[in-house]
Amino acid sequence: MTGFTEGALVKKLCELNASQQSIQTLSLWLIHHRKHHTVIVKVWMRELVKAKDGQKLTFMYLANDVIQNSKKKGPEFGDEYRGTLSRAFEHLSAAAKDEKTKQGLLKILKVWEERGVYEPKLIKEWRSFITKSSSKVVTPETKVAGAAQAVENGAGTSAKKAKPEKERRHSETVVEVDGKTESHIILSPAHNPPGDPPEPEELVKALLDLERSASSDAAVREKIANLPPEVSRLDLLTKLRDKDEAQQLINRVSEALNLLNDYNARLAAEMEDRKKLKSMLHDFLHAQKELLLQAEERHVEYIEKLAKVQQVKEELKSHLQNLPEMNAEVTGSLAPLPSAGDLFRMN
Repeated sequence: MTGFTEGALVKKLCELNASQQSIQTLSLWLIHHRKHHTVIVKVWMRELVKAKDGQKLTFMYLANDVIQNSKKKGPEFGDEYRGTLSRAFEHLSAAAKDEKTKQGLLKILKVWEERGVYEPKLIKEWRSFITKSSSKVVTPETKVAGAAQAVENGAGTSAKKAKPEKERRHSETVVEVDGKTESHIILSPAHNPPGDPPEPEELVKALLDLERSASSDAAVREKIANLPPEVSRLDLLTKLRDKDEAQQLINRVSEALNLLNDYNARLAAEMEDRKKLKSMLHDFLHAQKELLLQAEERHVEYIEKLAKVQQVKEELKSHLQNLPEMNAEVTGSLAPLPSAGDLFRMN
């Protein structure tokens, strides 16, 4: 890849398209040259204004990818974009009249809100630019036209159903930038990137807590299994002979209800805990993959350094063997120094 210049950046932004490959490649190049983050964001904003309406959403996809994928390396891009995005969304308010652009921008903001990329107050302000600009007066004619379009597109029918959010997947790729291999997550507005990984102690605690979960409580499950059949069978109510028996059954039913309500509440809490643990494991594994890649790169780098130092050692050893002995030269070429007695006799 080429080194960073403003001209090279402008050229790459002009060649940018909406494909994941194009966005991801340029994003990785920008992150690699993050020391130029101020110039990068300034040029990005300038070219966003120049871009055609159909291209502006792609610029935002790029910004989204850079902001989120650069978090692990430093806050430079997140901080730099924070001061520019208000102007960007205000400018995008005109382009947001297009429904596809509007939904794309709102999806980006939703992801940022869910992941805590920026403060809720800022996201609310940016969202207002999009929703305010795209508000329309609904008339009977537009309702009919909208319904006709929905039928034409198959919306509202069971024939076509959008895939649920959880079925969408992200991919990770490894790209070479200026001779170095780096991993990169391909982001789209539909993808929530990994968050900050949990501390190992926090992860261990969450795992240990689940050992005491409702599913592991054999004693309560045994109590539920041993509940008398009359608390759950309506047909046995006809066998009640008097009010005393009925009152006793009411007491047993109440106890069974309390037991089941409590256990179901614990199961619901366990489900939430397991979802949270799943997310924590996902983030932790992602961070470990990144650390593994960094460790592998560092290992290769230091193996090369070791080889160079070893080569210098061998060369130095060979060089030392070819150097003359200093003591032999001095002794052979110079006369011995006179003693003190010789000096007195000379006088």
